[in-house]
Amino acid sequence: MKIFLDSGNLKEIKKAKSLGVIRGVTTNPTLIAKEKIKGRKAFLKHVKDMCDITQLPVSAEVIGLETNEIIDEGEELSAIDPNVVIKIPLNECGLKAISYFSKKNIATNATVIFSPLQAVLAATNGASYVSPYLGRLDKICHNGLDMVQTASKIFKIYNYQSEIIVASIRSIHQILETAKAGVDIVTISYTLIEEMLYHPLTDIGIQQFLDDWKNVE
Repeated sequence: MKIFLDSGNLKEIKKAKSLGVIRGVTTNPTLIAKEKIKGRKAFLKHVKDMCDITQLPVSAEVIGLETNEIIDEGEELSAIDPNVVIKIPLNECGLKAISYFSKKNIATNATVIFSPLQAVLAATNGASYVSPYLGRLDKICHNGLDMVQTASKIFKIYNYQSEIIVASIRSIHQILETAKAGVDIVTISYTLIEEMLYHPLTDIGIQQFLDDWKNVE
């Protein structure tokens, strides 16, 4: 399972890249808004900065609602850097745009997916990645993990080439269960990466070794 960082913060992206564990970055309009970015030009520069820092796939989301708007935005984003992945919400217009970009060999990430069949449609149209939202389903008392497991099983049966990026993950328990489900990728916050790294017994063990070494010196 690969780990992507879900962030729009350049400092976080630099820290995560320095750890050597991330294999991509995802962002969305909400994360970008938190960075107080104003204007299209500033947004495009920010995406370019993310690509320059990581040299990894960076999913940047369109906000257009019509297919032609999505395509225009996607082509503008794609021209920024070869590592840009066009992140497209999966509705009727988005599905058409995914097909368009697939034919042009431009990478796409079908997002805000909440059912295995939505994931199938995106994969059928050639999405490079599909992003089912686990945590948001759990929040409304639906089983997000079951949805992800089902999608993963279908993709393996039919050998879809799209990679599954599980998004909207809220805890390290969800990361573990997602990994056990055999998905390709999780996209998570930097805070969750830190939580994955930490264990109290590790700190105790390190301190014990240091204390014992004093008897050697």
